[in-house]
Amino acid sequence: MRILPGISRFFLTLLRKLLFLWVRTDVIGADREDLGLDPKKPVCYALHYNSLSSRLVLQHEALKAGLPFPEDPLPVHGGPGRSFFFLYRRTGGMFNRKQVPVPTARMKEYVRLCLEDPTLDVQIVPVSLFWGRAPDKAKSVFKLLLSDTWSVAGRLQKLLIILVHGRNTYVQFSKPLSLSEVVDEYRGDQKPASRKLARVLRTHFRRVRQAVLGPDLSHRRTLVSGLVRTAPVQSAIKDTARRNKIPPQKARAQARKYANEIAANMSVATIRIMEGLLSWLWNRLYNGIAVNNIKVAQDVAQENAVVYVPCHRSHIDYLLLSYVLYKNGLMPPHIAAGINLNMPLVGPVLRRGGAFFMRRSFKNNPLYGAVFNEYMHLMFSRGYSVEYFVEGGRSRTGRMLAPKAGMLAMTVRSFLRDHHKPIVFVPVYIGYEKLIEGRSYLSELRGKKKEKESVLSLLKTVRRLRSSFGKVALNFGDPIPLKTVLDDVNPGWDAQTYDPGARAPWINEAVNTLSREVATRINAAVAVNPICMTATVLLSTERLAMDEIQLSRLMDQFADLLRAFPYAHTVTLPEGSGSDWVAYCEEMALIERQPQKLGDIIALEGSNAILMTYYRNNIQHLFALPSLIACLFENNTSLSRQKVVYLSGVAYPYLQSELFMKYEPEEAEKVIDQWLDVLAGQNLLRIEGDRIYRPEQATEQMLRLRVLSRLIIQTLERYHLVIAALRKNGSGTITASELEQQSTLMAERMSILFGLNAPEFFDKTLFRNFINNLKKNEVIGTDDNGKLCYGEGLDEVAEDAWLVLSVEKRQAIQQVTMLGS
Repeated sequence: MRILPGISRFFLTLLRKLLFLWVRTDVIGADREDLGLDPKKPVCYALHYNSLSSRLVLQHEALKAGLPFPEDPLPVHGGPGRSFFFLYRRTGGMFNRKQVPVPTARMKEYVRLCLEDPTLDVQIVPVSLFWGRAPDKAKSVFKLLLSDTWSVAGRLQKLLIILVHGRNTYVQFSKPLSLSEVVDEYRGDQKPASRKLARVLRTHFRRVRQAVLGPDLSHRRTLVSGLVRTAPVQSAIKDTARRNKIPPQKARAQARKYANEIAANMSVATIRIMEGLLSWLWNRLYNGIAVNNIKVAQDVAQENAVVYVPCHRSHIDYLLLSYVLYKNGLMPPHIAAGINLNMPLVGPVLRRGGAFFMRRSFKNNPLYGAVFNEYMHLMFSRGYSVEYFVEGGRSRTGRMLAPKAGMLAMTVRSFLRDHHKPIVFVPVYIGYEKLIEGRSYLSELRGKKKEKESVLSLLKTVRRLRSSFGKVALNFGDPIPLKTVLDDVNPGWDAQTYDPGARAPWINEAVNTLSREVATRINAAVAVNPICMTATVLLSTERLAMDEIQLSRLMDQFADLLRAFPYAHTVTLPEGSGSDWVAYCEEMALIERQPQKLGDIIALEGSNAILMTYYRNNIQHLFALPSLIACLFENNTSLSRQKVVYLSGVAYPYLQSELFMKYEPEEAEKVIDQWLDVLAGQNLLRIEGDRIYRPEQATEQMLRLRVLSRLIIQTLERYHLVIAALRKNGSGTITASELEQQSTLMAERMSILFGLNAPEFFDKTLFRNFINNLKKNEVIGTDDNGKLCYGEGLDEVAEDAWLVLSVEKRQAIQQVTMLGS
């Protein structure tokens, strides 16, 4: 224990010990390495408000983290007696004290030292402290009693705050500012230099407060009344009354009912209770939660209204993201939840945790649509953080689903109405090693009707708490400022008058661009885990089985591919090696071991074979391009480099659309060319001049290339099935919906005949997407009767298609396409 010299320091130590008999803190950033402190430069802490309790908390956390002690004098000649200062100075008498934004004497002293000695640079570490993390309640009677801004008040009030909120105190150490850089432009003039430092610190503390607490919360009753009074809702009330021939009062009551059904009722007390419950739950369910790139969210939350857009894999997603944000010093967002979750017991808890509820469709209810739109506009214009799932529902296949435009369009239109508060989208990838809903997804893919959410279904889920579901990862992707998207689509949009009733084509284009960008950046933040890697390799074998040593080696080599040409800086790879991953999958009961004298066999059996396609599909886009190249050498010993690049480039736009890959078609050729060099460097291909050769048959390199090709071959087979079906019917004889239906049935038949375990192989939405892309790329068109027509271009595509298919698959496609003749 460190003993402070002097009587005053003795009392400070005693007070600190007494204070922490009650106070409990959550601390972020109190780490030398995270702060990036230079050991050669002195450190000084900056606190927002003049407060003895804040000073004691700073002492405690600095000692606990092994950071420079704030009560020590600055280690420079003539330096202040302590290594901290307050930004705001306390003025007034005993009963009329207040804090004013006037540079304190100690802060001025630091500025003076730095100006007098150009070689001196002090690292100023801002420390933000919040007694409780509750946003102020607008017009609340208790605002002055419970707000953490009581730190500006007198001793009695501050004592009350510590008693009420002391068990939930949040402390954030931020990266240091260089005092020399801040005041450098004012060498020789202390007054403006001091003012600049104060301004920089005030801005910093304001931004941290915005991120940690968010805007003030309105009382739900006030919010609902305000929604009903807005002009768009009033207009919708009049229209509803006229259309349905009901009194305006009845339509107004209906609007109020909708507002009550929708609106969240966020309670920080509930969030605190849920934090404890969720900590217990995660410890029961998971072996750990890995959070990567959280600084993206922490940075953008300081100045913007943030829209978190995670992928949707599980009902756990709702809780997990809010929990991680809260634990990392950010206010949990308001979450768009399906009305199906507003069930007894569960709904009220979710609502108080920040959930607002929405119906599946607004189409035939303009009054509900008006109320919901106004609620969303209120969220964004006030700067609340919001979370919604662009996919609309949970992915049953492990792939990113095509985004639904509804919520994104509401966000864009709200921003066009009022863009004083910037909106930034933060994509979030949530990766599970084992899904709680995994078995129910299997049942749904086999045709069983989706089970309706209920308290009973929740109780069934609780029984699974005894199982282990591995680890879960949350990766934050690169942010997407909405203004940047709008600037790219329609430069000068902010100088135009926005008419909410108009349907300008450029707005639809902006929403579509935003949709693709969100989905693409979610995929670019994927977390690769041992389950994904094992599934990727085993599902590429004919019998779903492989020698253990060979399997381990192949996984190591595939991981090397991802390291040799990283897909994105936000992608994370698993620790350990292939042998570690095999052992981990076995521990998770996802693979079977079959002992054999020449070496154990690792296999996928029963329902696990289908379940593992889910985890393979999580990372399929990472291997899509090298796998596509490998497919070209399935039936060809060599090809010219130009031919490889051309054929891969032809197929790429369809893969990009389906897998939401980040490379634009115009840059695909360059990326494919780079992949050729990477594959050659891994001895999977041999380059001689302009000719590219595959490895010799019956070699390990050829085995690796063949396994790699099978990662994407089923997707290509599905494309060729559509083309074959269209050519069999002939130009101008079949509609797009008929082709979609025929292709789905044929794929389902092939899946049975060849024992294909991938449910997405006969997913009709994927066929619809491919047919739409054929139209978009002008390979096919539609005549006046709605029939699909094509020319020689489709025949050329079909001829090139046979280069990647085995003789067996060619014959199978020909056979199934002839069944409908």
